[in-house]
Amino acid sequence: MIEQDDFDINTRLHTIVRGEDEAAMVESVGLALVKLPDVLNRLKPDIMIVHGDRFDALALATSAALMNIRILHIEGGEVSGTIDDSIRHAITKLAHYHVCCTRSAEQHLISMCEDHDRILLAGCPSYDKLLSAKNKDYMSIIRMWLGDDVKPKDYIVALQHPVTTDIKHSIKMFELTLDALISFNKRTLVLFPNIDAGSKEMVRVMRKKGIEHHPNFRAVKHVPFDQFIQLVAHAGCMIGNSSCGVREVGAFGTPVINLGTRQIGRETGENVLHVRDADTQDKILQALHLQFGKQYPCSKIYGDGNAVPRILKFLKSIDLQEPLQKKFCFPPVKDNISQDIDHILETLSALAVDLGGTNLRVAIVSMKGEIVKKYTQFNPKTYEERINLILQMCVEAAAEAVKLNCRILGVGISTGGRVNPREGIVLHSTKLIQEWNSVDLRSPLSDTLHLPVWVDNDGNCAALAERKFGQGKGLENFVTLITGTGIGGGIVHQHELIHGSSFCAAELGHIVVSLDGPDCSCGSHGCIEAYASGMALQREAKKLHDEDQLLVEGMSVPKDEAVGALHLIQAAKLGNAKAQSILRTAGTALGLGVVNILHTMNPSLVILSGVLASHYIHTVKDVIRQQALSSVQDVDVVVSDLVEPALLGAASMVLDYTTRRIY
Repeated sequence: MIEQDDFDINTRLHTIVRGEDEAAMVESVGLALVKLPDVLNRLKPDIMIVHGDRFDALALATSAALMNIRILHIEGGEVSGTIDDSIRHAITKLAHYHVCCTRSAEQHLISMCEDHDRILLAGCPSYDKLLSAKNKDYMSIIRMWLGDDVKPKDYIVALQHPVTTDIKHSIKMFELTLDALISFNKRTLVLFPNIDAGSKEMVRVMRKKGIEHHPNFRAVKHVPFDQFIQLVAHAGCMIGNSSCGVREVGAFGTPVINLGTRQIGRETGENVLHVRDADTQDKILQALHLQFGKQYPCSKIYGDGNAVPRILKFLKSIDLQEPLQKKFCFPPVKDNISQDIDHILETLSALAVDLGGTNLRVAIVSMKGEIVKKYTQFNPKTYEERINLILQMCVEAAAEAVKLNCRILGVGISTGGRVNPREGIVLHSTKLIQEWNSVDLRSPLSDTLHLPVWVDNDGNCAALAERKFGQGKGLENFVTLITGTGIGGGIVHQHELIHGSSFCAAELGHIVVSLDGPDCSCGSHGCIEAYASGMALQREAKKLHDEDQLLVEGMSVPKDEAVGALHLIQAAKLGNAKAQSILRTAGTALGLGVVNILHTMNPSLVILSGVLASHYIHTVKDVIRQQALSSVQDVDVVVSDLVEPALLGAASMVLDYTTRRIY
């Protein structure tokens, strides 16, 4: 291609060592470093233009920097998700001048202490060609590469490379991709992977599946750029992990499925659907069904078609007489506090708020899940009193945190009811918390404390607590059930919390287990909560007490004390047959709900949380043995060992996000 463009070629170097593994990549860089000094001594260039983030470009930039040759780096400052990131940023530190493609890339370069005066935001040079290519004759190109019977928008372009930091997973993902493409049954142009470590194994996968001889596939090693443009511009979809998919293809609005983590940090247009955990064929197949044949608006994130003139003008402006020594623009540093004992001992923490039906609690929670200090007040009945008390308690806790040497990173709130966590709004609350509908919790707290605020349902918070601190740690799929005043829960699927389309997922207390059961607070009847919640047990305890059938020998209830669930449990322990029957019925209802959950979600673990969990666990396991399908009977059901799941879950929203864990 370089020869076809009539460049005056002074020297040809062979530097790629065959082998397609990590060692071959290192040897290729080393071979280039050995050969380049002689070439650069002969050519004596004023400026070396280095493009992108490939390992061979790193050898070129290293040689030029050590030989005092000015370097202009194109496409620096971008973020992808593999070893290419490290190589790209290493070249940035060696380069004297920078041409970047996006505003974010420009900001990244500035953040990396590069001189703003030596950075040009030009756009991507390839967009100069892309934006003028769409209307050229393309049918002959499509027929040449895919066959005479293929129509525009009715074929797929697949281009997938190994991820050098996780080769084994790359190969597995490529195998799943090919399986999905075979099942999807559309004509597909498959390009061979690049020469990075792992490519040899990926080619073996192609040959093992007979891709080169399959009637629906055309497997090729190279397509000339002008023709490749037309092929992706008129494809029904592009799939893989090439930067081309997330960068160049946006110019045409062609649907793209980006697989895995290789381009995870790239800016993308709305035409790109990310499948980060491409760990099943069905997931990739579903993405193909969602994307194939769509047409999206053309994206100009990476350029407007005028990059080359800007770059030429920038090149001409470079003063070859100015000092060669590169300068970095470090931000001002006020005081060096790294040796300050108070700074070293400072504990990163979160303010956690738990809004229960009875109490309002605020706690300072450390990164390790330790409750440093806790404050408890009765939950007021009106909105005005409640919001004022929350603000007052949080302000006091934040002030106390300073004395305790805790650095508060943010505020997490656990509350009953249906919550929109994106907006920090309680949409609709339970009857236990009055005047608590359509309440914006994020704004007043954030405005008062000047901290970020996260809000979620108490059941979801319990699941988050288990994921970070409890028995759900490291598990991909599990369900948490809270047994307290009401019954709630949270579902973690593929490491992520499920909220549902209207933020109503995991209302597990309202799974119906009997068509003619007792009335529930939700307005229905026969729900788990109507049988197994603290309120339900209190209702049954009062009935027994009114009929003088609750108290047994060794029991008493003071006149000024309300009869509650704990009295029922105490009576059952002391041999009260009717109390035992009520608890057994409650445990059976909960067990039937768990069976429904096992059949619906098929989690690897069910965690019972809350004050009643230990009283139900054995009955629940018995019901599973009797009622569940044999395929889920081995799923473990355990009692949570967390003392404060709501507070820990509220804290985990803050701690996970501020330590860069996706929430």
